[in-house]
Amino acid sequence: MAHAPLPLAPRRFLHTARTDAWWIQPTGIFLSFAVFVGYSTWAALQGNHYAFGSYLSPFYSPELFGDSPHAWFGPKPAWWPSLLPFSPAFLILWAPGGFRFTCYYYRGTYYKSFWHDPPNCAVSEMRRTYWGERRLPLLLQNVHRYFLYLAFPFLAILSYDVWKAMWLTDASGRESFGIGVGTLVLAVNVVLLGGYTFGCHSFRHLIGGVLDRLSERPLRKKTYDCASCLNRVHEQIAWTSLLTVAFADLYIRLCSMGVWHDVRLV
Repeated sequence: MAHAPLPLAPRRFLHTARTDAWWIQPTGIFLSFAVFVGYSTWAALQGNHYAFGSYLSPFYSPELFGDSPHAWFGPKPAWWPSLLPFSPAFLILWAPGGFRFTCYYYRGTYYKSFWHDPPNCAVSEMRRTYWGERRLPLLLQNVHRYFLYLAFPFLAILSYDVWKAMWLTDASGRESFGIGVGTLVLAVNVVLLGGYTFGCHSFRHLIGGVLDRLSERPLRKKTYDCASCLNRVHEQIAWTSLLTVAFADLYIRLCSMGVWHDVRLV
């Protein structure tokens, strides 16, 4: 029996038959990202109060050039353009920022909340055609796996920062082993960043996703299973690690400014 095609009425932007509060999640993501990007940009522009004793903000680590004792190669380099403001964060923050920005999970969240592509499931978007990640600028999202390789040394450096944060200066000015609240803040941040990095989809592919028979490689299979466990909570770790890295900078900043006082626990 022949059927006549039914014309579809054009859908306007944000048109949907959903009756639930579908807009809450993308709105919350939009506000959370906006706050983090705003704070991290502001903190990177400051160029000061990023170190306190043996503590170093993760936004500034590694400090290649700078005025704190943590600087690897001394103060501001002579080759830095005089017309540009200088901050040690400018030299390194692009790498972990690029790893976050190109993350497969984060793409799905800010595509919805910032670009409305689409705003949510079964909610119409502004564009009538699917762009995908086949052309610029979205084509650049495919460099995520290369940012993963850069994330490994950063994770090692931040772990070393936790070790340095275990050597505190006492009232007499001598350094001795100890644990302060700042030590724990930096340690929790590294644990969550490690969980975020090793639960990454690209890391799972690197470990075992390229193999047809993973069962024939027992060590890689065990590593793949561990990464898969982290991947199952990738969303939760992604957001908590975003919070802890910002809080670690805020904690050290306020201690350096004398607003907060670090408490030595051990």
